[in-house]
Amino acid sequence: MTVLRIGELSKRSGVSPELLRAWERRYGLLRPTRSRGGLRLYSPADLERVRRMRQHLDGGVAAAEAAALALQDEAGDHTSASPEAIRAQLAGALDRFDEPGAQTVLDRLLAVTSLDTLLGAVVLPYLHELGDRWERGEASVAQEHFASGVLRGRLLGLARGWGLGVGPVAVLACLPGEQHDLGLIAFGLALRSRGWRIVYLGPDAPLDTVAEASRGLQPSLVVLHAVSGERMQPVVAQVRALALHHRVAVGGAAAESGVLDADEVLFLAGDVASEAALVTTLVQEGAAT
Repeated sequence: MTVLRIGELSKRSGVSPELLRAWERRYGLLRPTRSRGGLRLYSPADLERVRRMRQHLDGGVAAAEAAALALQDEAGDHTSASPEAIRAQLAGALDRFDEPGAQTVLDRLLAVTSLDTLLGAVVLPYLHELGDRWERGEASVAQEHFASGVLRGRLLGLARGWGLGVGPVAVLACLPGEQHDLGLIAFGLALRSRGWRIVYLGPDAPLDTVAEASRGLQPSLVVLHAVSGERMQPVVAQVRALALHHRVAVGGAAAESGVLDADEVLFLAGDVASEAALVTTLVQEGAAT
């Protein structure tokens, strides 16, 4: 198979190497392999995607949407589009502050796939990419706030009634000071799809409040979440005290902070579907013994 280095890809496509790298990083437009020496090598399919994206750009389409269309052209239709294409469609709509457009992308995906795929392959990777773009100055504060608001509203809409049922109870809370709760909501949805009942205490939850609620509910699991590892250090003693009475799991960057021993809590470091399946199995095994 013919392979191209980025200089040759640039020459054939008429797009600078810098812009090609940006399209690869932001939109997943290119799918290089690596040589034994570590060089990135591109295929004729990469070249065709770049050419299709240029055609869409020349037609006046915004970059994120042009990338989504180029990927979609390759996939053939909406239902078989790759996660990269769907994320690019979502990014294009949210970057334009197009809430109806973003909802349409999510509606189409939910019509043909599972909630686990929506969360694990599209929403959470998109949020990670958005955070990276914001740090690089490629997304504005307004875009980040708008996107988070739209997605939070949609996920909470999916969460309606997640406290009903007869399954095990999970209490979910962000650590004190933590306002970013989208990952925690996503985990709650993954638990709900496996039969759990969710009691959601939300962002910036004092640990004494979590402990008080847990005393009354006697949940099968208490999940504490933070996207900043710094949130854990001030509450280590309280988390350890809580773990004496309840099964406690810690997610987000707080799980990687290294200030708690593995024996004290469960660390949720994988994707939401896998971790939700894991804790479900642990609780079921505990109930059977």
